[in-house]
Amino acid sequence: MDKNGSFEDLIAWQKARVLSRDIYKVTRSANFSKDYSLVDQIRRACISILSNIAEGFERGRRPEFHQFLVVAKGSCGEVRSQLYIALDAGYLDNDTFQKLHGMAHELGKVISGLALAVRNQRDAGKKKG
Repeated sequence: MDKNGSFEDLIAWQKARVLSRDIYKVTRSANFSKDYSLVDQIRRACISILSNIAEGFERGRRPEFHQFLVVAKGSCGEVRSQLYIALDAGYLDNDTFQKLHGMAHELGKVISGLALAVRNQRDAGKKKG
């Protein structure tokens, strides 16, 4: 939450953007694209990750940023769960599933680390004031 920085500088947001791009790409494939509800749900979950990181950062307050990161991490888990559905439905081959699932899992860890750092900063600020 550096006054000179932006959410686009955050590694978590950058990784979420790549994951979203790749999810959009695979959901355009012939079979997957016909499952409108799953396509909509997994895309919305990816959008939620990006949007919550950005919105929380832009609010400029650590408590709010932390809460938005918690929501973003939850959406990351939602994406992973939906990837299993896509795999089981035959929309993804195992290699694509493993790649996307790994990306989402790593992103969840990055978000967790960022949330922990923000929480620690927030709590340190409470002790000072």
